[in-house]
Amino acid sequence: MDILRYVAFSTDPHGGNPAGVVLDAAGLDEATMAATAAEVGYSETAFAVPRPDGTLDVRYFSPLAEVPFCGHATIATAVAHAQRHGVGDLLLHTQAGPVPVTTSKRPDGTVVATLVSVAPRTVEIDEADLAALLAALRWDAADLDPALPPRVAYGGAWHPVIAAAERSRLADLDYDMTALGDLMARRDWTTIALVHRASDTVFHARDPFPPGGVVEDPATGAAAAAFGGYLRELRLVGLPAVLTIHQGADMGRPSLLTVGIPADLSSGIEVTGTAVPID
Repeated sequence: MDILRYVAFSTDPHGGNPAGVVLDAAGLDEATMAATAAEVGYSETAFAVPRPDGTLDVRYFSPLAEVPFCGHATIATAVAHAQRHGVGDLLLHTQAGPVPVTTSKRPDGTVVATLVSVAPRTVEIDEADLAALLAALRWDAADLDPALPPRVAYGGAWHPVIAAAERSRLADLDYDMTALGDLMARRDWTTIALVHRASDTVFHARDPFPPGGVVEDPATGAAAAAFGGYLRELRLVGLPAVLTIHQGADMGRPSLLTVGIPADLSSGIEVTGTAVPID
Protein backbone atom coordinates (compact mmCIF):
# COMPACT_ATOMS: atom_id res chain seq x y z
CA MET A 1 0.00 0.00 0.00
CA ASP A 2 1.39 3.38 -1.04
CA ILE A 3 0.30 5.93 1.57
CA LEU A 4 0.84 9.52 0.44
CA ARG A 5 0.86 12.39 2.91
CA TYR A 6 -0.32 15.86 1.92
CA VAL A 7 -1.44 19.06 3.57
CA ALA A 8 -4.54 20.66 2.09
CA PHE A 9 -5.49 24.34 2.00
CA SER A 10 -1.90 25.52 2.27
CA THR A 11 1.26 25.74 0.18
CA ASP A 12 3.35 25.26 3.33
CA PRO A 13 3.77 21.67 4.60
CA HIS A 14 3.74 23.11 8.14
CA GLY A 15 0.32 24.72 7.61
CA GLY A 16 -3.00 23.41 6.35
CA ASN A 17 -4.63 20.14 7.31
CA PRO A 18 -2.66 16.89 6.86
CA ALA A 19 -4.38 14.03 5.05
CA GLY A 20 -3.38 10.54 4.12
CA VAL A 21 -4.10 9.50 0.54
CA VAL A 22 -4.14 6.01 -0.95
CA LEU A 23 -4.68 6.40 -4.69
CA ASP A 24 -5.21 2.68 -5.31
CA ALA A 25 -6.95 0.96 -2.43
CA ALA A 26 -8.34 -1.90 -4.53
CA GLY A 27 -8.59 -5.05 -2.44
CA LEU A 28 -8.44 -3.30 0.94
CA ASP A 29 -11.27 -4.18 3.29
CA GLU A 30 -12.91 -1.80 5.73
CA ALA A 31 -10.95 -3.08 8.72
CA THR A 32 -7.65 -2.51 6.91
CA MET A 33 -8.66 1.01 5.91
CA ALA A 34 -9.69 1.83 9.47
CA ALA A 35 -6.46 0.42 10.92
CA THR A 36 -4.37 2.29 8.35
CA ALA A 37 -6.11 5.60 9.12
CA ALA A 38 -5.52 5.06 12.83
CA GLU A 39 -1.83 4.36 12.18
CA VAL A 40 -1.44 7.41 9.92
CA GLY A 41 -3.05 9.49 12.67
CA TYR A 42 -4.27 12.42 10.58
CA SER A 43 -7.81 13.71 10.93
CA GLU A 44 -8.67 11.88 7.67
CA THR A 45 -7.17 9.39 5.26
CA ALA A 46 -8.81 8.92 1.85
CA PHE A 47 -8.85 5.54 0.13
CA ALA A 48 -9.50 5.66 -3.62
CA VAL A 49 -10.37 2.77 -5.90
CA PRO A 50 -10.13 3.61 -9.62
CA ARG A 51 -13.03 2.61 -11.86
CA PRO A 52 -12.53 1.53 -15.49
CA ASP A 53 -14.09 4.82 -16.65
CA GLY A 54 -11.39 6.87 -14.88
CA THR A 55 -13.54 7.98 -11.95
CA LEU A 56 -12.73 7.08 -8.35
CA ASP A 57 -14.63 5.41 -5.52
CA VAL A 58 -13.45 7.15 -2.34
CA ARG A 59 -13.92 6.36 1.34
CA TYR A 60 -12.71 8.53 4.23
CA PHE A 61 -11.55 7.33 7.64
CA SER A 62 -10.53 9.32 10.71
CA PRO A 63 -8.44 7.58 13.39
CA LEU A 64 -11.68 6.49 15.09
CA ALA A 65 -14.46 6.33 12.50
CA GLU A 66 -15.48 6.47 8.86
CA VAL A 67 -17.12 9.69 7.64
CA PRO A 68 -19.27 10.04 4.51
CA PHE A 69 -17.36 12.98 3.07
CA CYS A 70 -14.19 14.94 3.86
CA GLY A 71 -13.27 18.12 2.02
CA HIS A 72 -9.58 18.48 2.82
CA ALA A 73 -8.84 14.83 2.00
CA THR A 74 -10.75 15.30 -1.28
CA ILE A 75 -8.56 18.28 -2.18
CA ALA A 76 -5.45 16.28 -1.25
CA THR A 77 -6.60 13.26 -3.27
CA ALA A 78 -7.37 15.38 -6.33
CA VAL A 79 -3.97 17.12 -6.20
CA ALA A 80 -2.10 13.84 -5.67
CA HIS A 81 -3.99 12.31 -8.60
CA ALA A 82 -3.29 15.35 -10.81
CA GLN A 83 0.42 15.24 -10.05
CA ARG A 84 0.55 11.66 -11.30
CA HIS A 85 -2.02 11.70 -14.14
CA GLY A 86 -2.33 15.35 -15.16
CA VAL A 87 -4.71 18.15 -14.24
CA GLY A 88 -8.30 18.29 -15.42
CA ASP A 89 -11.71 17.03 -14.34
CA LEU A 90 -12.18 14.10 -11.98
CA LEU A 91 -15.33 12.56 -10.50
CA LEU A 92 -15.29 11.06 -7.02
CA HIS A 93 -18.00 8.65 -5.92
CA THR A 94 -18.37 9.17 -2.15
CA GLN A 95 -20.86 7.83 0.38
CA ALA A 96 -22.46 11.29 0.35
CA GLY A 97 -22.87 11.20 -3.44
CA PRO A 98 -20.91 12.20 -6.54
CA VAL A 99 -18.37 14.99 -6.03
CA PRO A 100 -16.80 16.52 -9.16
CA VAL A 101 -13.34 18.00 -8.76
CA THR A 102 -11.35 20.17 -11.17
CA THR A 103 -7.61 20.67 -10.88
CA SER A 104 -5.36 23.23 -12.54
CA LYS A 105 -1.72 24.27 -12.28
CA ARG A 106 -0.49 27.74 -11.36
CA PRO A 107 2.55 29.28 -13.06
CA ASP A 108 4.67 28.37 -10.01
CA GLY A 109 3.68 24.71 -10.40
CA THR A 110 1.25 24.60 -7.45
CA VAL A 111 -1.81 22.48 -8.15
CA VAL A 112 -5.17 23.94 -7.14
CA ALA A 113 -8.33 21.84 -6.75
CA THR A 114 -11.99 22.86 -6.67
CA LEU A 115 -14.62 20.44 -5.46
CA VAL A 116 -18.37 20.82 -5.87
CA SER A 117 -20.30 19.46 -2.90
CA VAL A 118 -23.53 17.55 -3.02
CA ALA A 119 -26.61 19.76 -2.67
CA PRO A 120 -26.46 21.42 0.77
CA ARG A 121 -29.29 21.81 3.25
CA THR A 122 -29.84 23.37 6.65
CA VAL A 123 -32.08 22.40 9.56
CA GLU A 124 -32.99 23.95 12.90
CA ILE A 125 -31.00 22.88 15.93
CA ASP A 126 -32.98 21.57 18.88
CA GLU A 127 -32.94 23.92 21.87
CA ALA A 128 -31.77 21.19 24.22
CA ASP A 129 -28.99 20.22 21.82
CA LEU A 130 -27.92 23.85 21.50
CA ALA A 131 -27.81 24.22 25.28
CA ALA A 132 -25.73 21.04 25.60
CA LEU A 133 -23.45 22.16 22.78
CA LEU A 134 -22.81 25.57 24.33
CA ALA A 135 -22.19 23.97 27.72
CA ALA A 136 -19.63 21.58 26.21
CA LEU A 137 -17.93 24.51 24.46
CA ARG A 138 -18.06 26.49 27.72
CA TRP A 139 -19.82 29.29 25.83
CA ASP A 140 -23.06 31.04 26.71
CA ALA A 141 -25.74 32.74 24.64
CA ALA A 142 -24.09 36.16 25.05
CA ASP A 143 -21.09 34.88 23.06
CA LEU A 144 -23.21 34.30 19.94
CA ASP A 145 -23.62 36.55 16.90
CA PRO A 146 -27.39 37.13 16.52
CA ALA A 147 -26.91 37.88 12.82
CA LEU A 148 -25.77 34.29 12.20
CA PRO A 149 -28.26 32.04 13.99
CA PRO A 150 -27.29 28.51 15.09
CA ARG A 151 -28.27 25.80 12.63
CA VAL A 152 -27.10 22.33 11.57
CA ALA A 153 -25.80 22.46 8.01
CA TYR A 154 -25.01 19.73 5.49
CA GLY A 155 -22.71 19.63 2.49
CA GLY A 156 -21.88 15.93 2.51
CA ALA A 157 -21.74 15.63 6.31
CA TRP A 158 -23.58 17.40 9.14
CA HIS A 159 -21.97 20.32 11.00
CA PRO A 160 -23.64 22.63 13.53
CA VAL A 161 -22.84 26.25 12.67
CA ILE A 162 -22.18 28.36 15.77
CA ALA A 163 -21.13 31.99 15.21
CA ALA A 164 -19.13 34.00 17.74
CA ALA A 165 -19.83 37.70 18.02
CA GLU A 166 -16.19 38.42 18.86
CA ARG A 167 -13.03 37.02 17.31
CA SER A 168 -11.54 36.70 20.80
CA ARG A 169 -14.24 34.19 21.76
CA LEU A 170 -13.28 32.05 18.78
CA ALA A 171 -9.59 32.32 19.63
CA ASP A 172 -10.16 31.14 23.21
CA LEU A 173 -11.19 27.56 22.46
CA ASP A 174 -11.26 25.33 25.54
CA TYR A 175 -14.01 22.74 25.37
CA ASP A 176 -15.06 19.54 27.14
CA MET A 177 -13.94 16.94 24.61
CA THR A 178 -15.80 14.03 26.20
CA ALA A 179 -19.12 15.87 26.54
CA LEU A 180 -18.92 17.35 23.05
CA GLY A 181 -17.86 14.05 21.51
CA ASP A 182 -20.73 12.19 23.15
CA LEU A 183 -23.28 14.76 21.93
CA MET A 184 -21.87 14.73 18.40
CA ALA A 185 -21.86 10.93 18.25
CA ARG A 186 -25.53 10.84 19.29
CA ARG A 187 -26.50 13.40 16.64
CA ASP A 188 -24.17 12.16 13.87
CA TRP A 189 -22.40 15.53 13.64
CA THR A 190 -18.96 15.39 12.03
CA THR A 191 -17.37 18.64 13.24
CA ILE A 192 -18.64 21.82 14.89
CA ALA A 193 -18.25 24.83 12.58
CA LEU A 194 -17.35 27.69 14.90
CA VAL A 195 -17.19 30.89 12.85
CA HIS A 196 -16.67 34.62 13.18
CA ARG A 197 -17.62 37.10 10.47
CA ALA A 198 -14.83 39.60 9.82
CA SER A 199 -16.56 41.22 6.82
CA ASP A 200 -19.31 40.44 4.32
CA THR A 201 -17.31 37.64 2.71
CA VAL A 202 -14.36 37.00 5.06
CA PHE A 203 -14.68 34.58 7.96
CA HIS A 204 -12.53 32.92 10.60
CA ALA A 205 -13.32 29.35 11.57
CA ARG A 206 -12.41 26.63 14.03
CA ASP A 207 -13.72 23.06 13.88
CA PRO A 208 -13.59 20.69 16.87
CA PHE A 209 -13.65 17.05 15.70
CA PRO A 210 -13.78 14.82 18.82
CA PRO A 211 -15.78 11.96 17.18
CA GLY A 212 -12.77 11.38 14.95
CA GLY A 213 -10.37 11.41 17.88
CA VAL A 214 -9.06 14.83 16.86
CA VAL A 215 -9.26 17.88 19.12
CA GLU A 216 -9.47 20.28 16.19
CA ASP A 217 -9.30 20.33 12.39
CA PRO A 218 -6.91 22.95 10.91
CA ALA A 219 -9.03 23.17 7.72
CA THR A 220 -12.43 21.61 7.11
CA GLY A 221 -13.64 21.60 3.51
CA ALA A 222 -16.85 19.71 4.24
CA ALA A 223 -17.81 22.24 6.92
CA ALA A 224 -16.93 25.09 4.55
CA ALA A 225 -19.32 23.65 1.96
CA ALA A 226 -22.04 23.24 4.57
CA PHE A 227 -21.45 26.79 5.79
CA GLY A 228 -21.75 28.16 2.26
CA GLY A 229 -25.09 26.40 1.91
CA TYR A 230 -26.20 27.77 5.28
CA LEU A 231 -25.42 31.36 4.26
CA ARG A 232 -27.26 30.93 0.96
CA GLU A 233 -30.35 29.25 2.40
CA LEU A 234 -30.72 31.83 5.18
CA ARG A 235 -29.97 34.70 2.73
CA LEU A 236 -27.08 35.94 4.84
CA VAL A 237 -24.82 36.76 1.88
CA GLY A 238 -25.35 38.40 -1.50
CA LEU A 239 -25.45 35.90 -4.37
CA PRO A 240 -23.45 34.71 -6.12
CA ALA A 241 -20.66 35.02 -3.59
CA VAL A 242 -17.04 34.07 -3.04
CA LEU A 243 -15.97 33.64 0.58
CA THR A 244 -12.53 33.57 2.14
CA ILE A 245 -12.27 31.39 5.23
CA HIS A 246 -9.21 31.54 7.47
CA GLN A 247 -8.81 28.49 9.68
CA GLY A 248 -6.03 26.86 11.67
CA ALA A 249 -4.14 30.03 12.64
CA ASP A 250 -5.08 29.69 16.31
CA MET A 251 -3.52 26.22 16.40
CA GLY A 252 -0.39 27.15 14.45
CA ARG A 253 -1.45 25.61 11.11
CA PRO A 254 -2.83 28.52 9.04
CA SER A 255 -5.13 27.44 6.23
CA LEU A 256 -6.98 29.26 3.47
CA LEU A 257 -10.25 28.04 1.99
CA THR A 258 -12.12 29.73 -0.85
CA VAL A 259 -15.83 29.02 -1.06
CA GLY A 260 -17.92 29.74 -4.14
CA ILE A 261 -21.68 30.05 -3.59
CA PRO A 262 -23.78 29.95 -6.77
CA ALA A 263 -27.16 31.67 -6.77
CA ASP A 264 -28.96 28.47 -7.80
CA LEU A 265 -30.36 27.03 -4.57
CA SER A 266 -30.17 23.46 -5.90
CA SER A 267 -26.49 23.61 -6.83
CA GLY A 268 -23.56 22.35 -4.80
CA ILE A 269 -21.06 24.63 -3.08
CA GLU A 270 -17.56 25.07 -4.52
CA VAL A 271 -14.57 24.71 -2.19
CA THR A 272 -11.13 25.56 -3.57
CA GLY A 273 -7.67 25.05 -2.14
CA THR A 274 -4.13 23.95 -2.74
CA ALA A 275 -2.35 20.88 -1.46
CA VAL A 276 1.34 19.98 -1.21
CA PRO A 277 3.20 16.84 -0.19
CA ILE A 278 4.57 16.55 3.32
CA ASP A 279 8.31 15.93 3.10
